[in-house]
Amino acid sequence: MTELARVPFSVLDLAPIVQGGDAAAAFRNTVDLAQHVERWGYRRFWLAEHHNITGVASSATAVIIGQVAAHTSTLRVGSGGIMLPNHAPLIIAEQFGTLESLFPGRIDLGLGRAPGSDGATQQALRRGPRSGLEFPALLDELRFLLAPAQPGQAVRAIPGAGLDIPIWLLGSSDFSARLAAELGLPFSFAGHFSPEGMAAMRLYRHLFKPSATLARPYAMIGVPVIAADTDEQARYLATTQQLKFLSLIRGNRLPLQPPVDSMDGQWNEWEREAVGQKLAAAIVGGPDTVKQGLQDLIARTEADEVMIVSDFYRHADRLRSYEILASLKSGGTAEQAAA
Repeated sequence: MTELARVPFSVLDLAPIVQGGDAAAAFRNTVDLAQHVERWGYRRFWLAEHHNITGVASSATAVIIGQVAAHTSTLRVGSGGIMLPNHAPLIIAEQFGTLESLFPGRIDLGLGRAPGSDGATQQALRRGPRSGLEFPALLDELRFLLAPAQPGQAVRAIPGAGLDIPIWLLGSSDFSARLAAELGLPFSFAGHFSPEGMAAMRLYRHLFKPSATLARPYAMIGVPVIAADTDEQARYLATTQQLKFLSLIRGNRLPLQPPVDSMDGQWNEWEREAVGQKLAAAIVGGPDTVKQGLQDLIARTEADEVMIVSDFYRHADRLRSYEILASLKSGGTAEQAAA
């Protein structure tokens, strides 16, 4: 069995809003993508909590998770992630208890500690500048609320208490890696925007302590992938994600932009290097290039699962990218994937 065949593929989606589009269209595309990747054999479909970001419609994360789960049947659906310090643990326990009750055995609860937006939005969320430091205590409270209720327990999550909802810790540094290892929880590393911190996956494995949840470490890596029928076409389509990160570092976040023939003239030298650093882990190319890139990533990180995030202006191009990956994973040749 090849490494690509052994390691499950999953999807991270932000319900992207493209230039000229709106949130309603973004949600239709999200559901359509989930239905396609379910047929193509992907394991999970996660949505991420962000706020006040033009181009990202997944802010009410639990709501869109329910919509995706309702329109699929076997795909695991969850959060990648919910930013726990933005919420009372009881609210998250009730929301995901509701989702698990509606779609038993299919819901994942991935948790992060960042605000998922800028400082002004952090204040609007009633979140203090040091809220991230409260994450371990908030996690303990959430896990208590999702455990079977104790006799005389004053506050219970209804629904939620006693439901078997898998909790993942997400991170782009070693903080969550250490905490996930200490608690014996699965860990997902955000390599799609923090490629320099992949040592966190090695740290997680090194420090892992078996628990009632996991007997051995389980680490997933997030990675940006732009696959197309040729390297040239993929490089052209990848300018959309380059423009996305360019707007991010300029502090002027835009909806996803159409691809451009060349990035020359779009950025200065410093911006080009900054975008390149953010996308250092990106795999861009035709089937042969993408296959080699994924094999190298799995060998380098020893990932148990790969979660793919892809920024495309045209929904059809995004579908084609995930279709190519599914073909390569199922043992198809690069020629078959490009057919």
